[in-house]
Amino acid sequence: MRGRGVALVAGARMGQRRAEEAAAQQQAAAPAAAPAAAPAAAPTTTDTAAEIQKLADLHASGALTDEEFTAMKKKLLGL
Repeated sequence: MRGRGVALVAGARMGQRRAEEAAAQQQAAAPAAAPAAAPAAAPTTTDTAAEIQKLADLHASGALTDEEFTAMKKKLLGL
């Protein structure tokens, strides 16, 4: 019986070693972390002004409430 217990322990150690080796290989094969993407370019003043004008038109027509208009305008302005 003792031989079987030793074999089980040896097998467990071997399995653990294989798992550690697989993890090390996976880490070595993983590409380096990609650099962070550049932030999106801020819209040009003309684009922002045009978008705010569209929002103002929607607000004037009643399609947007005061709160919606203000929130969307702040978002466009990055506030």
